[in-house]
Amino acid sequence: MPKPVVPEERRRRRRPTKSGTVLSERLIVETALRMLREHGSAGLTARRLGLALDADPSTLYRYFRGMDDLTLAIGDALIGQALDGWRPTGEWRADLRAVGLRIHAAYVAHPQAALLTTNRVTGRANELAADEAVLDVLRTAGFPLADTVRVYHAFIDQTLAFAALDAASLTLPSAALRADEEMWRSTYARLPRTTHPRIAEAAPLLATRMVHSAYPTALEMLLDSAAARLASLSRAAPAEPPA
Repeated sequence: MPKPVVPEERRRRRRPTKSGTVLSERLIVETALRMLREHGSAGLTARRLGLALDADPSTLYRYFRGMDDLTLAIGDALIGQALDGWRPTGEWRADLRAVGLRIHAAYVAHPQAALLTTNRVTGRANELAADEAVLDVLRTAGFPLADTVRVYHAFIDQTLAFAALDAASLTLPSAALRADEEMWRSTYARLPRTTHPRIAEAAPLLATRMVHSAYPTALEMLLDSAAARLASLSRAAPAEPPA
């Protein structure tokens, strides 16, 4: 049975670590993010995190129920970074574009953490705030509830899926990443038109585009689809009776 997490006010009364550091959930998450960036997921253990914080590993369990609970906190922190400074403008398409690009960028900035967290549901404050914001943008724009949920589902899953895909590329060894990118020029660009006519005609464009994330393009396509749906609903709505 997991140990209960100690309330925040009781944590604050604890003495600093031997190096004088006062632990907090935020400090632990920031340290874990740094360790993931430097050592990957295999390097993130309670023992190593305790050493990095100059604290006994058991102290971490006053803040988190276990390493999985810490993983959820890391994911929620990335969403918090994405939302920091964002405010809705009232233009639904611009607002969704901004949220999507911010979330994608926050995860890609921490690729090792992204691989651990993009498929998780944290239920924490930042995730809830992001979900509430996206749903509110869609409802305020005039989408019916069923369409709101449908677009929300596609929007958030697409954003996280591309974040995971792009993060996976960034976690490759640099030599492997360069080799993958070079494949578009070394192999695809040299295929003869007699055997691969469509690849041959597209090769120059493929070599340019395929080394970059397709997320901005996919996001615009999703927004186009949502806008078309909203327009069709407006046309199908019965006209209001004259005043």
